[in-house]
Amino acid sequence: MNKGSKLAMGIAAISLLLVGCGKATSSTSSKESSAALSGKVTAVGSTALQPLAAKAGSNFTAKNSKVNLTVQGGGSGTGLSQVQAGAVSIGDSDIFAEEKDGIKADKLTDHKVAVVGMAPVVNKDTGIKNLKMAQLKQIFTGKITNWKEVGGKDEKIVIINRAQGSGTRATFENAVLKGTDAVKSQEQDSNGAVQKIVATTPGAVSYLAFSYFTNKLQAVSIDNVTPTDNNVETNKWKIWSYEHMYTKGTPDKATTAFLKYMDSKTVQDSLVKDMGYISIHDMKVTKDAKGVVTQN
Repeated sequence: MNKGSKLAMGIAAISLLLVGCGKATSSTSSKESSAALSGKVTAVGSTALQPLAAKAGSNFTAKNSKVNLTVQGGGSGTGLSQVQAGAVSIGDSDIFAEEKDGIKADKLTDHKVAVVGMAPVVNKDTGIKNLKMAQLKQIFTGKITNWKEVGGKDEKIVIINRAQGSGTRATFENAVLKGTDAVKSQEQDSNGAVQKIVATTPGAVSYLAFSYFTNKLQAVSIDNVTPTDNNVETNKWKIWSYEHMYTKGTPDKATTAFLKYMDSKTVQDSLVKDMGYISIHDMKVTKDAKGVVTQN
């Protein structure tokens, strides 16, 4: 299944309005409908979480026809700042609120809804399938500039980074660069944009959530560890994050119901896995806001 073509969702300016279409067919149904869950829910932020949130939202509104649920991208920083400001119901984020400057984490409530693995990806013409962690760091800090230096094609390395404020970028840099600044390079606002550019640009390298992998690009192993769900679950693969849905204050009934649905077996046991994510209930480890990992 080509997940890429289905998962590229666009950036913050583009939203998916997900509205159920149920209709009462009798006086009894009308009474039930009038007492049904209703309201408006807006979720904004992480483009890594966006495909899952959008699909879950579509399924949720199909059963709750009076709920209007909108899912937008824009990046984790946008999601956190918007929910803190009270402008949206839910702020979607790949990072803990504590990791973002200007965010008062103690004023927000964290709802972890999934885990996403992230990995370096390259254009297939590079000839690269595995890198050492040290080599990956040298590439993104500008110390290695040609693929032949790491056993690949004699070709200039073209780095595609995510924009500042991206939770995917923060997760990648925390795991790989460990405080060292990335070299200046082209920046993109979404996983979907990165996916397309890396697949079509000779010599390109970037990083993506597992859910955006396609057969048009090459996911890269690190130190001979492959980027798989099983390796994320045990922390053998180090580049991963929780997918957070943050709320501020007491959520309304519609928002509360949607968050409960996100943690349901329907979502966690099937939809999450079908769309390339990892259920929070499958993790064998726990990671805190400081990046400390402990066994469950």
